[in-house]
Formats: sequence, C-alpha cells, structure tokens
Amino acid sequence: MKISVNKIPEGGMNLRFEKDWEWFRNFLSETEPSDFVLDRIAVACTVRRMKETVFIEGSAATTVEAPCSRCLTTAILPVRSSFKYTFSPPPDRPQEEWELSAEDLDFAYYEEDTIDLDPLIFEQIILQIPIKPLCTETCKGLCPHCGINMNVAGCRCETKSFDERLAALKQFKVQSEKQ
Repeated sequence: MKISVNKIPEGGMNLRFEKDWEWFRNFLSETEPSDFVLDRIAVACTVRRMKETVFIEGSAATTVEAPCSRCLTTAILPVRSSFKYTFSPPPDRPQEEWELSAEDLDFAYYEEDTIDLDPLIFEQIILQIPIKPLCTETCKGLCPHCGINMNVAGCRCETKSFDERLAALKQFKVQSEKQ
C-alpha cells in the first residue's frame, strides 16, 4: 500500500486493509523455503502529517501456522504487532556515518512524495514470528529414542539419568578455602 504525502488530509486519515500469504511470500527469499504459513494480515493505521513530516501509528495482526519446534505438530499462533513510524523527506546533502539510537529505528525517509507501507508491514510481522514456535508452553516434545509424541502417549524407552562420558567427574572433589 502506497500513500501519497500530498494527499494526506489536514486532520489525518485512518486506513484499514488486508494482505494475504502470497503478498507476504513475495518478500521472502525464493531460495529459502519457509516452514510457516500466514493467514490474512489485517492492518489498521492512522496517518497524520505536519508539513513534510508524516506520522504513522498502527497495528498488524495475523495467525501463523508452523511446525512446533518440540513435537512437530502444527502450531497455530496469533501474531500481533503495533508500530509507530516517522517519515520525512531525505536531507538535501547526504550525511556522513552516524550511530543509530533506539529512536532512529522508528524513523525513515520517503522519496518522491510516496510512502510504501508494504516493507513496514512485512518487517513488523516477521519480527513477531517466534524462532522456535511451540504448540503449547507445556509441550513435552518427541522421545529422543523412539520418536513418539510425548504429548499424545508415553513410551517405555529406558532413559539414563547419567551420561557415562561424564563418569570421570564423579571422582572430582572440590576443596573450599575457609576464611
């Protein structure tokens, strides 16, 4: 979604729109297959302008389907993000290198009287998708020996509570200094 800065009314405007999985997928690298799928992305935002500076405040919400990182069943996770951005025209002369602060991360420049919200929405959603999604917080995962889903059934695999490679540490004694 593109916004023309000159067409923003004096009192601002409210926008509501939706994006779909195909739109989102176009932002992802074609060489890396994604292991998740998104439902419709609902976006609502308020756009205000003061002279050449534009303020955008809004939210994006969707549902992510991804394999649970412990048991591999499909996890359905709600994803919500709220955002605030400030846009201004680029400076007349390029600035030299400078260190970014936390406030600078919500600031961007627009070119040719147009602000493209698509990369902003993509960024907000991708930052909220968990790296290791879980079907539930109490997911027990898969048995490392037989592969059974421990959430569904128990297994009779024998679990060793002691790793034989660490047997030498049993003989290790620590002496403490008394002061």
